[in-house]
Amino acid sequence: MPVVAVASRGETRETGQADAGKSLGLEIFDRYPPESIGAEAARVALVALDADYAPAGKLPVVIDKAFGGVIFHEACGHALEATSVADDASVFSGKLGQKIANSAVTAIDDGTMPNEWGSASFDDEALETKRNVLIKDGVLESYLVDRLGQAKMGIPANGCGRRESYRYAPTSRMSNTYIAPGPHKLADLIASVDHGIYCAKMGGGSVDPATTDFNFAVREAYLIEGGKIGKAVKGASLIGKGSEILMGIEAVADDLDVAAGMCGSSSGSIPTNVGQPAILVRGLVVGGRA
Repeated sequence: MPVVAVASRGETRETGQADAGKSLGLEIFDRYPPESIGAEAARVALVALDADYAPAGKLPVVIDKAFGGVIFHEACGHALEATSVADDASVFSGKLGQKIANSAVTAIDDGTMPNEWGSASFDDEALETKRNVLIKDGVLESYLVDRLGQAKMGIPANGCGRRESYRYAPTSRMSNTYIAPGPHKLADLIASVDHGIYCAKMGGGSVDPATTDFNFAVREAYLIEGGKIGKAVKGASLIGKGSEILMGIEAVADDLDVAAGMCGSSSGSIPTNVGQPAILVRGLVVGGRA
């Protein structure tokens, strides 16, 4: 249920977006009333209307829960799929058992989560979906492997062969991919930052799976000053490398949530969830106005 709202004042115009998605029937409207989705989209647009432009530079960044996980999905998750790993087209090829992230990071892809947007009983290669731990305490534990990846790599397929329809051959794909919760509170993360950015809502972006270089827009952001959330800012983007941001995640909160989206790849466009608790990343490049 995506909703886009537009707010304007004079010549200034800003947009806000909100959505929800689950593998449910009409009862989804009881859990997510359309009016609440529209109100949230309008709120984001109004925040942007009164916001100043974001500063530019290398800053500590707190990225909030749910759709904040889009960075892990795009900049790291695709690089863990056998589609790229098997052909040595991923920075994570050949690194099973090696430390690739801060010890605070455990990342999971779970196609068995009840009623979630990316869930299914079986993948499109007739294998049962699984809960695959990709990274545990910073160590690379597993890749997402389809049957072709199994043949190339000698690693058993683990229920992630997915496709949009019969028009595509299945390939290794994510389902519900998230960073597991940690011991902290969001307030703890904010309080630990003297001067930085709080990204309340992430937007879209681009990534090179071979290098994990990424650039993501931020829909809703605020300055952090003296450990407190300050004024709203707009025009912010996050720039970096997925393999480096994994090492830069210093703290993970306990407020895990997921958000629905559509993921496009060589086997078409499929429903996937991204997710995480709030995380603190030290020294991430923020694009804005110097």
